[in-house]
Amino acid sequence: MWRRGAHSDAAHHLPAAGAGGSTSAAAAAGAVRRRRRPGLSCRPSHLFFALLVALFTASLLVVWQLLPIGDGNAAADGEGAPPPPDGGGAMRFSASRMVLRAFDTESRLEAARSARRWWPGLEPVRLALVVGTMNIDAESLMLTTLAKSLGGLGYEVEVLAFTDGKAHNIWKTICHVNVVSFEKLKYVDWSKYNAVLVSSLEGKRVVSILMQEPFRLPPVVWLIHDDALGQHLRNYPEPHLSVPNHIEDWRAHFNACTDVVFPDSHLPLLYSPLDTGNFLVIPGSPVDIWAAKRYGLSHSQGTIRNQHGIKEEDIVVLVVGSYLFFDELPWDYVTVLRTSAPHVMDMARTKKLGVQFIFFCGNGSDTYNSAFQELASHMGFPDDSVKHFPMTHDIGNLLMFVDIVLYGSLRQEPGFPPLLLRSMSSEIPIIAPNLTVITKYVTDGIHAFLFNSGDPSTAASAFMRILGEKGLLDTAYSVALEGKLLSKNMLAYDCIVAHVKLLESVLHYPSDARLPLSFSQVKERTWLWDPFESKAALGNSSSEDERHIHTRIAGILLGESAQSNWTIDSDSNDTSSYDYPTQSDWDDLSEVEIFEDIEMREMEEVSFLLLF
Repeated sequence: MWRRGAHSDAAHHLPAAGAGGSTSAAAAAGAVRRRRRPGLSCRPSHLFFALLVALFTASLLVVWQLLPIGDGNAAADGEGAPPPPDGGGAMRFSASRMVLRAFDTESRLEAARSARRWWPGLEPVRLALVVGTMNIDAESLMLTTLAKSLGGLGYEVEVLAFTDGKAHNIWKTICHVNVVSFEKLKYVDWSKYNAVLVSSLEGKRVVSILMQEPFRLPPVVWLIHDDALGQHLRNYPEPHLSVPNHIEDWRAHFNACTDVVFPDSHLPLLYSPLDTGNFLVIPGSPVDIWAAKRYGLSHSQGTIRNQHGIKEEDIVVLVVGSYLFFDELPWDYVTVLRTSAPHVMDMARTKKLGVQFIFFCGNGSDTYNSAFQELASHMGFPDDSVKHFPMTHDIGNLLMFVDIVLYGSLRQEPGFPPLLLRSMSSEIPIIAPNLTVITKYVTDGIHAFLFNSGDPSTAASAFMRILGEKGLLDTAYSVALEGKLLSKNMLAYDCIVAHVKLLESVLHYPSDARLPLSFSQVKERTWLWDPFESKAALGNSSSEDERHIHTRIAGILLGESAQSNWTIDSDSNDTSSYDYPTQSDWDDLSEVEIFEDIEMREMEEVSFLLLF
């Protein structure tokens, strides 16, 4: 049996020899010392260190798995702090940034979903959806469909409404509903929500509360559906040089949100004085389809044609384009119309038809009208066959009496043109270039009449497929009907999926959260028209509710926003004042967070190197 110290004892008891034997004794002792010790091949300290490293590595893997998922606004995603507000003139409100960010988050979510699949007792991801009213309108139609999709994926959605309405019962079948007054907002436990979606301008009160510590952790996504505030901002001639207090106040609230989402590219242009780098555009809202339905129920085509002096036998062509060039002259129309207008006018004379062209573009200033008339004279139109309406005019009024819609812009857009969608939903035959964003949804000869964008002269052949001896051909009416049916739900799925992707990209998923299903599992392909679509419901939602909404928004803009500080009355004798952070405060906070993140990463790297 080997025991510790046996070798040294044996060497100690070797017999002593003379001088001649000393060399052999030393050799024997060296051989004993060089003899390999049985048992462990390394020191126990080495084994302990290897075990410690293994435990540390396993702990890192477990901690990484339990970390909250989602990048939010961290500087690690390469975006850093948002740039200071410069008026938002550039096209920064693009969905490309959101798509890239969502793609990276989705890969992490898929890995975590498989790991947490069998974990018991997990809590669902909770979302708060703040709405102004629960009326029967396009906003409720979109939000109820989105809430139903989120619930189907595993999110727990709770609606907080400021005003009750006729859509209350529809909401109750989808998710939890709470009607809260403005005075009770500060008693809401916002910390239980993983994210907050705000869907009305009145939601500014909610953002004000979340801007205060300690409730600034949940990411906030603000959905802007109307242009009331944007039109108000345009009343200031030089908003970038002399910014009023309430514009700075709104900008601070927009900056506090993770993202501000618009349904089309026109609204961010109106809201550009408030852009701090977090504007996104997610197209596809059913507001255009809803507006076309509602306008058709309350107006008569014959009456409107008479008001504009249009004869019954005349053919009226409405020329529209992109919203992105709001105040510019429609130079891109010239390319299409200079090559096609002479052929169309010759065709009209041959068929003995009266043709008028109405241009929906630009503004209504005298300078713009003069420049437009000069431009129209170069297109080959007779003076009495061209009219101009600014983009501030009611597009629904124009679509009630026109016979054909020509989309004259040849520029690629980030989404399906909203004016084209509104025209299709009004059951009007459309002529459009075969741009990629259009051919993705529309088929030539079935839903619309398309011409080659590389050869604008082919637009004349599209008119030949529409115009007959006494007006429009039957083919034009059948194509218009198919286009209307397509437009009803054409963008519904893409719109819902884009909102789900956005949520996945901004959410911080806690370690005890039951992860929802992927956006690829969204089942809703259409809007929830059934509970909304009766004529009585559409009629009740028209004039009275719209006037109420505009009155309420005007009160917000002219009342609370004109103050530099906003107060919430807790009772008759107590008020709580909120001192809003300025833009410089947010910039300083972003710099501090970036510095702390860099310092934390350096400390982690140093600790890791010391272990090895």
